[in-house]
Amino acid sequence: MRRLTAITMALLLCPMLLEASPQSSHRSETHPVTTRARTHRTVQFGVASWYGRALRGRKTASGTPYDERELTAAHRTLPLGTSVKVTNLKNGRSVVLKVTDRGPWVRTRLIDVSRAAADILGFRHKGVTRVKVSVIHRPASEPASSDPAAQSSGNQVTSSPR
Repeated sequence: MRRLTAITMALLLCPMLLEASPQSSHRSETHPVTTRARTHRTVQFGVASWYGRALRGRKTASGTPYDERELTAAHRTLPLGTSVKVTNLKNGRSVVLKVTDRGPWVRTRLIDVSRAAADILGFRHKGVTRVKVSVIHRPASEPASSDPAAQSSGNQVTSSPR
């Protein structure tokens, strides 16, 4: 009877132990992981790449011309103007960048950084690296634009409480 009770208890406790166990430190290369802390700051893990000469001078999503010598980045979802700290997980180097463009459009990548940022992070010659992206500052709500194209885009930027 005691053996049956012990087995029953183990079966009942097993799902609870699995839920309480810490997550694996292995993160998928293809799926960035996002967590939101109580301070409403976002931390993401994924793959970074860099973009450079081919886009020099072209307008970014923020309207400014792209300059590979500036510390900027492209991100699919963070509001334009957001400041992020990008840390190379292979060597520990980090840099603060401003999100000025949309991308990357390669699905397995989290963020595109400028050539200057890739140099600081130490991965320009490799092309890609695993990174941690931490939001430092989100821009405040932008005033209503008189540009009809901006109004029809539906991309409203709102700030989150700190």
